[in-house]
Amino acid sequence: MDLRDELPVDHRLAQVYRIGAGLCGAALLVFGCLGLADGLELFSTQGPSIAGLSSNGLLSLVSIVTALVLILGAVVGGNTASTINMTVGALFVLSGFANLALLDSDANVLAFRMPNVLFSFVMGLIIATFGMYGRVSGRLPLDNPYYRHRHPAAAKPARPAALTAAAARPEISGQKV
Repeated sequence: MDLRDELPVDHRLAQVYRIGAGLCGAALLVFGCLGLADGLELFSTQGPSIAGLSSNGLLSLVSIVTALVLILGAVVGGNTASTINMTVGALFVLSGFANLALLDSDANVLAFRMPNVLFSFVMGLIIATFGMYGRVSGRLPLDNPYYRHRHPAAAKPARPAALTAAAARPEISGQKV
């Protein structure tokens, strides 16, 4: 299934994907820049608190790169932004689980603490939700482009049976019996 062709360029869902990617990317960019501005050690396992989250230089760089990917998705828009949002959201959730396992160990190279893990889960779900909005659901409306692409026969407008039956009855159409 080629996702690039099923959403019209000017469809209103593209704005949701762009706004979500842009807002989350901006928040991560601010966090990363604040960390780099403080001159944090690159591989410290016990980083200082930046905006309520533990950080080090490596986490700041990862945050900036992730923010740039999200902002790039916001600039491109459409299905690209949606796919980027879903992918980055899933990676955030996986990162939360991985870093949860690494808490209080020497392998905690991103200086994560429990608030960072919770932030990863919440931010990952928010970003993924922005990417899935209007695209993944059990009850997409019939005019949704993703529904039309997945169900081409069901999405075609059919003539209602009542109109077809009414046209066949001469007393309704004005013809004399």
